[in-house]
Amino acid sequence: HIGRVNTQTASLSVAQMISPGGWVEPGQCPEFDEFSVVLRGSLRVESKDGSHVDVRAGQSVITPAGEWVRYSTPGEEGAEYIAVCLPAFSPGIVHRDQS
Repeated sequence: HIGRVNTQTASLSVAQMISPGGWVEPGQCPEFDEFSVVLRGSLRVESKDGSHVDVRAGQSVITPAGEWVRYSTPGEEGAEYIAVCLPAFSPGIVHRDQS
């Protein structure tokens, strides 16, 4: 919706994310704070130590800049959520783990 590509906004990005059941994103250590609001399903947010929190519809989570995180949707229903990043998401500052 809003960000570096769509609106040339570097200060923040807003994206509607839809991920299927079984999806796992590579771990990352981004240079931005990410605020996620789950609209449907459940989003798993995993920390470097292996602990995780399952964020369900109607709940939200904040992941601070500089901390390693991995997002996934292990449940069959997947998830739909809004992700807000400050500053705006960019492939150059997300620092994803190498596969």
